[in-house]
Amino acid sequence: MIVIDKLCYQSKLRYVNASEKFVYAVLTLAMCVASRSALTAAVVFFVNVYLTVAKGGIPFARYGKLLLIPAAFLLVSTTALVVNLSRVPLDAFAFPMGGWYLTGSTSSVLEALRLCYKALAAVTCLYFLSLTTVMTDILGVLRKLHIPGLVIELMMLIYRFIFLLMETASAITTSQNSRLANRDYRTKLRSFGGMGSALLVRSIKRSGALYDAMEARCYDGELKVLPEERPAKKREILFIAGYETVLLGMAVWSWVR
Repeated sequence: MIVIDKLCYQSKLRYVNASEKFVYAVLTLAMCVASRSALTAAVVFFVNVYLTVAKGGIPFARYGKLLLIPAAFLLVSTTALVVNLSRVPLDAFAFPMGGWYLTGSTSSVLEALRLCYKALAAVTCLYFLSLTTVMTDILGVLRKLHIPGLVIELMMLIYRFIFLLMETASAITTSQNSRLANRDYRTKLRSFGGMGSALLVRSIKRSGALYDAMEARCYDGELKVLPEERPAKKREILFIAGYETVLLGMAVWSWVR
């Protein structure tokens, strides 16, 4: 299983009403993106971490490793925003390189920091939803929102096929390792290319077999999953309403001040 999927099934918030969690995550994400305040992003970040780790029971070390993935992308992207190659030194920093300067401005540094804290806070909203709500429950919420059935079916099939791809790639990698196909860099490159081509061919075959199996079970264009109805609790609804109201006030204040 995918790590996130496995942690989701182990979460203590797994059986909380899925619509509540979906609305909370989407509204909090919207407030975080709309706000210009670092305080709003900090509140969103720490509240989501608390709910996911403390309330949900997700190990903090595992959660921290998951946060490192978007943090690495942010580091690369913000570096491109901050660092410039210019003949004129800017006010934040400047490192001479012959007749040029590796330099950056204070405004670009502040903009990069703003992008980082808003992006990380937004990621925690998505992590909260993905680490506490299984895919079938999310699709059930989308059905209630009257998302086109074709989109939902594609999401379900793609989600299911991810596991087939991972299983096939794992089997190919194990076979290559047993033949010492990764003993040095050159053979690793050759083995990686071979795995890519074999994965493509086998994936096409397995997708065809999967579709045949679905048709043999009377597949008519819709995957029917029996939903688990979990009533929403008034206390949770009041918490979400109050929390989002506070975030809305902070977002409005960040724009009018």
